Amino acid sequence: MNNTYTKIVLKSGKDQSLKRFHPWVFSGAVKKIYGTVSEGDIVSVYSNQDEFLGLGHYQIGSIAVRVFSFTEVNPDRDFWKSKLEEAYRLRAALGLTDSQQTNVYRLVHAEGDGMPGLIIDIYNGTAVMQMHSIGMFQIRMQLAEILKEIMGDKLKAVFDKSSKTIPFKAGIEATDGFILGESSPEMVTENGLHFNVDWVEGQKTGFFIDQRDNRQLLSQYSKDRDVLNMFCYTGGFSFYAMKGGARSVHSVDSSGKAIDLTRENVELNYPDDKRHEAIVADAFDFLKDIKDKYDLIVLDPPAFAKHREALGHALQGYKRINAKAFEQIRPGGILFTFSCSQVVSKEKFREAVFSGAAIAGRTVRILHQMTQPADHPVSIYHPEGEYLKGLVLYVE
Repeated sequence: MNNTYTKIVLKSGKDQSLKRFHPWVFSGAVKKIYGTVSEGDIVSVYSNQDEFLGLGHYQIGSIAVRVFSFTEVNPDRDFWKSKLEEAYRLRAALGLTDSQQTNVYRLVHAEGDGMPGLIIDIYNGTAVMQMHSIGMFQIRMQLAEILKEIMGDKLKAVFDKSSKTIPFKAGIEATDGFILGESSPEMVTENGLHFNVDWVEGQKTGFFIDQRDNRQLLSQYSKDRDVLNMFCYTGGFSFYAMKGGARSVHSVDSSGKAIDLTRENVELNYPDDKRHEAIVADAFDFLKDIKDKYDLIVLDPPAFAKHREALGHALQGYKRINAKAFEQIRPGGILFTFSCSQVVSKEKFREAVFSGAAIAGRTVRILHQMTQPADHPVSIYHPEGEYLKGLVLYVE
């Protein structure tokens, strides 16, 4: 192993989480840094008893090190190739790399694939990369070239979309753009349905891939129902509801651009279908007075809390929005409700939803508990990776 990496020693007792293979070192756990270190550098982490604990990327902030290996390895090109090959093998085992029905999937899910700070999504042959650490950002070209070796002709281009995700404290001016090949935003396929993706301007890497299985589940509950899709973004849940035989589908978002995308995507799958209507409106305002109009409601809001300091306000937000839905939904209705905030635990989210049910005075039963799909794996040692929580509820 290369011993030239800056050595970071932890305070006594602060090594236990790393011994349990949790990949984060918090700044408060650091006792001493031997030598100089810059953001993005590879560092070696040791206990106060001088035991090797791991190798990772250093960063400025509450998480000081994101560990990518708990063994003493040389993190060279072959090391990263083996990591990407393992991630690709998993997606192949899931049937995603050669599917005719679905050509959009997540190839690398950060800590879930042992590569903290790295997200790679595949959109019909185009890989969209988002780096959340400077360490990963610095090796992006190498990662793109390795990806081409692994995927061959299945990979047309690699687009780097890190300008809004890399840590701002590093002072790096990142610009989004192709770092390998070139392609145009185009139509992709998910479970046989089509949608347009805009990875240049769209949220996340262009589409919310993580709701694929939950959208499919929604279609099974939609037959002959009047469906309301709140926070619809590009309308994914809407056209799955139509696929399932919904009587009517209303898509609501505060963004006019999102509503335009929804209309486009519905038209791709169900041209001139009069069952669908798209509406620009604030969610809380729209939910004030829709009594008994819908018997299936989807609540999939953007993250109400991106940082732990916002947790209290977020839980109040989830309670309020769910209470409104419970008050308004028809008897015998189905509510699909989600949180994508990593700092909101499954237990806290459920408490907020239950509080909303109690405020509305409705009898509610859980039919399903939902999470992200298998191409967004969660390391058993890093439960924080399970960021998507959802409930399917029957409302009497």
